[in-house]
Amino acid sequence: MQARGRVKIEPGTRRVRVYLGGALVADTLAPVYVWEVPYYPAYYIPRADVKVELIASGNTDHSPSRGEATLYTVKSGDKEAVDAARIYHDSPLEELRDLVRFDFAAMDAWFEEDEEIYVHPRSPYTRVDVLGSSRHVRVEIDGVTVAESANARLLFETGLPTRYYLPKTAVRMDLLEPSSTHTACPYKGEASYYSVRVGDKLHEDVVWYYDTPLPESQKVAGLVAFYNEKVDTFVDGVLQPRPKTHFS
Repeated sequence: MQARGRVKIEPGTRRVRVYLGGALVADTLAPVYVWEVPYYPAYYIPRADVKVELIASGNTDHSPSRGEATLYTVKSGDKEAVDAARIYHDSPLEELRDLVRFDFAAMDAWFEEDEEIYVHPRSPYTRVDVLGSSRHVRVEIDGVTVAESANARLLFETGLPTRYYLPKTAVRMDLLEPSSTHTACPYKGEASYYSVRVGDKLHEDVVWYYDTPLPESQKVAGLVAFYNEKVDTFVDGVLQPRPKTHFS
């Protein structure tokens, strides 16, 4: 891996395909991981592997580390995505000059090999493990026990606190209210949420669950987890410190 300032660059070996409007936008065996932010990479695609015409929109965007980007409109099938591709033709990072970065959300679908990926590319340095545990886990909100189990599944994800997934039979479901919030994770899938009402106070979106998680996280299907950052979690009787994350 090469690091230049805040940007890390690493060649990938997975086949990556990008689709828009039902048509193939790019198909490469030589994707490049670029960490524009510390948490996850973006895919940059060799220009030779782009299958559609990119139309310069006349707009540019400047990055302190990557330089000036020329923005392009992507026309594919029956769709058009304005400013959804960028090329850093004169980047101070030479490795980027002949690569195209497509806006992940602006495309209809991305595939690594034959499996669709979501939200953003999965980092090769992030691992998710789900382990059964007999440790006694108890969750309190405002002094009220809302969940308690000695049959939790612990999810360990690189860079995040341990998450305690509990069976719904161990949760005070009478205190939970369904939320309209949904989020997506490239490693676990789409999450749905509950809020918790204790007395007159509603604690919004502090509980989540995956009905149909992605294959590597199947063992948490149907279980619920609480934001450690927002509730009091006791493990084997010991109150755990509330972690400080971007979810706090």
